Amino acid sequence: MERFNIDNLIVGCGFTGITLANKLADCLGEKVLIIDVKDHIAGNCYDYFDKNGICVHQYGTHIFHTNNKRVWDYLSQFTKWYPYQHKVRGYIDGQEVPIPFNLNSIHQVFPEYLANLLEKKLIDTFGFNVKVPILELKKTGDKDLLFLAEYVYDKVFLHYTLKQWGMKPEDLDMSVTGRVPVYISRDNRYFQDKYQGIPMEGYTKLAQKMLDNPKIEVKLKTSYQDIKSCVNYKRLYYTGPIDEFFGFTEGELPYRSLKFDFVELNKPYFQSGACINYPNNYDFTRIGEYKYFLDNQSDKTVISFEYPQNFEQGKNERYYPIISKENEDLYQKYLSKAQKEKNIYFCGRLGGYKYLNMDQAIGAALELFEQSTRG
Repeated sequence: MERFNIDNLIVGCGFTGITLANKLADCLGEKVLIIDVKDHIAGNCYDYFDKNGICVHQYGTHIFHTNNKRVWDYLSQFTKWYPYQHKVRGYIDGQEVPIPFNLNSIHQVFPEYLANLLEKKLIDTFGFNVKVPILELKKTGDKDLLFLAEYVYDKVFLHYTLKQWGMKPEDLDMSVTGRVPVYISRDNRYFQDKYQGIPMEGYTKLAQKMLDNPKIEVKLKTSYQDIKSCVNYKRLYYTGPIDEFFGFTEGELPYRSLKFDFVELNKPYFQSGACINYPNNYDFTRIGEYKYFLDNQSDKTVISFEYPQNFEQGKNERYYPIISKENEDLYQKYLSKAQKEKNIYFCGRLGGYKYLNMDQAIGAALELFEQSTRG
């Protein structure tokens, strides 16, 4: 097998690894070898334009949003942005209702007299344009706000959680269950971040431009196990599963996975927006429709049905770490091992056993680049 003598080995060609490769090559002029077991770059953000000119996200809908100007400006070197403000609707009691549940949702599902009463009590108690976790609504002791909290819990959260995580909300960590809000606002957007958009040519093209440096070599369909015995490096950045790196010696960290059923339809549009959630109906959690993101024009459309499932080695992808005290304790055992490794940096969603939005992953990679190359 070919031997490599390089400055930096990066395992994983998602946006954490790509950001590190770009900075190491562009700013320091160092050689980088970046590998991935997939047959494409950009990790789970990978997208492609199909025969109808529709930009399809192969691993489900991905929307870039951030309040971090540094991250936005950094990525803007490599792409122009299509301004896109994400709106999610949930199919509740036979209607498509804005999610998170807000004042518009309240007026849509309840009789006018009740909606007006709930709106007044919410604003009088908490103010306007604030997100209030349903746990806070329950603590008020007000019977009407308690009714609202229980409605949102049952109709929006409970059954979605059972599908998404395969467990009851009370069995999940409070960091998950405690975030379910009622948004006291008329803002139907899913995110309120200052910067929101979709790369004009797609995420894969953005990734290609970030990797466009003769100092960067990319090897796909290549695992760390394939290459570790024949590569010498100054630094290793590992974005793969931390438990796998250490041979699962402490046990396997559990994840939830997803299965996508893609369908091309012979009609201009299937649904009213890019993402419709189904908390209470069907076995899938949501349907994504991709042409909305870049406003692709076609007589056909592509949708995906999203089915959560348990992660199984060799069968599917790791998507969501299952947050619980037991799993965090297990991760800490691996972290203590990782901290003893010299010039090896564990990062990204799998290396850090945490779910990261794209902007968080890129922001953390920019910080890691500075920390790991300082002095």
